[in-house]
Amino acid sequence: MSHLPILPVLIPLFAGGLLLMLPSHERLKRSLSLLATLALVPLALLLMAEADDGQLRVYALGGWQPPFGIVLVLDRLAALMLLATAVLASAAVLYAMRGDDRSGPRFHALFQFQLLGINGAFLTGDLFNLFVFFEILLIASYALLLHGGGAERVRAGLHYVILNLAGSALFLLALGTLYGISGTLNMADMARFVAAADADKAPILGAAGLLLLLVFALKAALLPLYFWLPRAYSAASAPVAALFAIMTKVGIYSILRVHSLVFGPGAGELANLAQAWLWPLALLTVLLGALGALAARSLQALLAYLVVVSAGTLLAAIALGGPGAQAAALFYVLHSTWVAGALFLLADLVSRQRGDKHCQLVQGPALMNPRILGAAFFFGAIAVAGLPPLSGFFAKLLLLQAASEGQATLALWSVLLIGGFFVLVALSRAGSTLFWRTGQTQLGSAELDGGRLFATLLLLACSVALVVFAQPLLEYAQASAAQLNDLQLYRVIVEESGT
Repeated sequence: MSHLPILPVLIPLFAGGLLLMLPSHERLKRSLSLLATLALVPLALLLMAEADDGQLRVYALGGWQPPFGIVLVLDRLAALMLLATAVLASAAVLYAMRGDDRSGPRFHALFQFQLLGINGAFLTGDLFNLFVFFEILLIASYALLLHGGGAERVRAGLHYVILNLAGSALFLLALGTLYGISGTLNMADMARFVAAADADKAPILGAAGLLLLLVFALKAALLPLYFWLPRAYSAASAPVAALFAIMTKVGIYSILRVHSLVFGPGAGELANLAQAWLWPLALLTVLLGALGALAARSLQALLAYLVVVSAGTLLAAIALGGPGAQAAALFYVLHSTWVAGALFLLADLVSRQRGDKHCQLVQGPALMNPRILGAAFFFGAIAVAGLPPLSGFFAKLLLLQAASEGQATLALWSVLLIGGFFVLVALSRAGSTLFWRTGQTQLGSAELDGGRLFATLLLLACSVALVVFAQPLLEYAQASAAQLNDLQLYRVIVEESGT
């Protein structure tokens, strides 16, 4: 049995533990955190290559076979999500090392523990351990959100913590119900049980499934549960907000994974349980997120609402169903995660040259580096708005092409085009305010750190990389979607274990 699938969990686990025990030696802690994070990039690429043969890699911890043991499952989808996380985290930690990590003594340990939770959530094949990894990443995110202190972060953190604690309680309630009826929390085994459930058990299983949908919708920041996100993301420090760009994707991933495998087309009476809810929630999330971006009073708040828009767009692709829409969604995940992370870092670069105006969308002092920052903002705005020739255009085009003819096509095209127009207007207003309608003088305290700029441009360059390598990435995404819809492949996990 290859031990590669557990390394994305072990590396941040041991790195975070060592960082807690090390003395207060800044250079040593930074080096360890950077090495552990950068190591995840080639590891993710290696896991993608290994998963590309179409076979599932099941890692049974302690040698206990499913459904009784705890298992990690590596498939194409999990490997792709690990790559998205590793690239984003590498840029975020590079940015943080330029001074943002000094606001608290445990930044790098918390950063690694959050990566532990995110990677574990993508790899686990067990619902209870999905809950465990959710809690790990959430606890780390509570502390990271408050990193550096300040009244605004405390207020945002309070709402964030309370809502997610409520979500965790509902998650446990759903898990207890499912386990009490099925006797298992292994996803593949539960899929087999749900498909064969009789009419007496189906209503309770369906209620638990919808409760899980509610929990995942909260994590993904979908309507009407997204109101915590704009305040939390706009209050967080730049590298933390950038890393948070992957957190809503964990909720989307959970919806895709659980409601495809357990409550998907092969679930008998409960087939496509969430389908009736996903479509209207997705379209309304996109529209209200775009309206929120129009009404935003700061660049960080605008970017936070763009994260909401991306969550709604991804959910719309999942609601469409079928391998084509799911493949488009996976390509869009890479684009939206990396570009959103880059823009949060860029917003901080701009804020550092505007004094007490920060990134409020009001007239402020002239920027010290308007050309390079303006060009980076223009590049990021084109990408996130979905204009050619960058990755956002290809991602949205794939989504629109995946819609079949009929009312679904009309609704999706209308919402994405209207939402995209609102986003373009919001970004144009922000750009003109921050870079054109400025004062004549520059602040003496303005700065542009080369390391921070490098980390930002590195993530922005990922949009170009997605275009250059669009064909192999799209083929991989299509293969991932096809594998995800091969339900028998996942059920073999428990059948081959002799249960």
